Amino acid sequence: MTEEFRAAFQRVLDTAASQAPDFPEAVHDVFRLSSEVPREELTIALEALTPVLSDCEPHSGVAADLSVLAGALVESGAPAGQVGLEVLRQLGSYGQAAAAFMHAWEKTGGGPLPAPNDAGEAEEKRVEEVLGDNAPLATAGWWTSLRYGLAAKAMLGDAGVRSAVRADPGALNELGQIVHALSTRLSEFGEVAELLRMSEVSRILVLDRASWRGFRVHFDGVSDNFQLHTLLADALIGKEGRRLPGTRPDPRWVAASLDGPVDPLADVVRGEWDLVGGDGTWVGNEACPGDIPLVDGERVLVLEPQSLMHSWRAGRRNPHITGALTVLEELHPDEAAAWWSRMHPAGSVRHPQAPPIENEDTGAHRRPPRHFGVAAHFAEVDSGPMSASFGALDPTLDAPEPGLAPAFEDVPIGPGPASASPTASAAEPPGGPDESDEPDDFSVPAPWSAFPTAVEPDSDELGPIDPVSAGPDPDEPVWRSPRPLRDPDPLSAPDPFQEPDPFQEPTPVREPDPFQKSEPLQEPEPLQEPAPPRAPAPVDDGLPPGARLLPPMPPGVSDSSTWAPHWKWPMRPPER
Repeated sequence: MTEEFRAAFQRVLDTAASQAPDFPEAVHDVFRLSSEVPREELTIALEALTPVLSDCEPHSGVAADLSVLAGALVESGAPAGQVGLEVLRQLGSYGQAAAAFMHAWEKTGGGPLPAPNDAGEAEEKRVEEVLGDNAPLATAGWWTSLRYGLAAKAMLGDAGVRSAVRADPGALNELGQIVHALSTRLSEFGEVAELLRMSEVSRILVLDRASWRGFRVHFDGVSDNFQLHTLLADALIGKEGRRLPGTRPDPRWVAASLDGPVDPLADVVRGEWDLVGGDGTWVGNEACPGDIPLVDGERVLVLEPQSLMHSWRAGRRNPHITGALTVLEELHPDEAAAWWSRMHPAGSVRHPQAPPIENEDTGAHRRPPRHFGVAAHFAEVDSGPMSASFGALDPTLDAPEPGLAPAFEDVPIGPGPASASPTASAAEPPGGPDESDEPDDFSVPAPWSAFPTAVEPDSDELGPIDPVSAGPDPDEPVWRSPRPLRDPDPLSAPDPFQEPDPFQEPTPVREPDPFQKSEPLQEPEPLQEPAPPRAPAPVDDGLPPGARLLPPMPPGVSDSSTWAPHWKWPMRPPER
């Protein structure tokens, strides 16, 4: 098979130089046999084709077909070498002629351009009005444009060709302009333009905001910053990389960015940074590495914390091209500091669709936790407002009687009379302490034993005693224990009021059992269950079931702003 391929390829070289009529048949035989010979044979064939292709340039049809043949051999695995550069050079010449044909066509009436393979004598006559003697070359350029474009895509898939094109920025810029002009009318040149952009840059300086470290990296076969972002994360994050903070990318994402297929179970990549240029301009993932701006002659990319979560599909824009990225060196701390001194301030460049900075506290743009568990679950749950709120007590219900310590008064901490015992609080003279005294900043609620004991009214003219409103002064309400569900037996129930003895420490006030007639309750023995209460006799008074099991609420409970624990008070209770 190798000998047959060599014979067929030799016929191609002979017929191309002489423009023999059997040239197309010889080309067809080489196409057929190229997939059955070793890679070394293809390499030898391409080396022999380079001078012949150069000599055949004036013969547009032959040169275009030889370019397509060379591209097919490269796609079969042979390195492009010098023939690849020759194809791109001829694309520049014939492509410029094709662009002139497009311009002349517009000048002579416009309308739809003919398909390149259909361009002939009539089309040449039309553009001759504008181009004159250059009309034949312009028409030939339009006629061969698709074949040169097909060959150029194959050649730009070769890393060596891209490296050689990158070494000549002038030629690269001129070829890019021609290809861009052709891409406006021929969609096939869109991919050629992308491959030329891929050839623009292979080295950048990367500065990481979180660590203030810098790296110089080399890459190839990277068509856009989606791919670059994935490869940078793999090369820099974690102990497997250069120990930058962050979450390492899924290995399947990395494989799809290098040379592997896309895994359907891992086809969505999550971003790690915002990509910002060293000059303070937004770069982003949608751009290509050639859009990274130059700063002092070097392309600088800053890895900023994400201002907006973003993700994209795994894989390569050009699947037939292998991607690669290598960290060449890490900057010395002094060099990194010098670069950072020229960079934009942190947080000054954000994703174009990120929420305004004043709304950042909402957390709407923040990355959700990537680890699961009870703590992470509850961190993501927003319980929202309560479905029902409680009413508040009237402030007057919390006011103490003259001469008694208020139920929730703050007692200063510390030795001396300021930290008096409950007895001292109960025995305070009617005038109370000097109102000019400022309360201590360090205070705690008074202990339960400091609560006031009930005071018996001076007269029976007040009628039945109301534990809520009764007091020494009928107009001075004071908090009492809630009324029992039924009136206790006057022979066995304890007196609800008791005159305080100023020389004896009062007994802590305890709530009476609403169902049991007995002596005042004592503290139960440890581990001793209290006696179960007797259920009240059913009363049909129209109230909802269970309503009589609750003590009556104090008046004004629905509109008080101070009925709450002291740490919930919006302000101190009003002084009497």
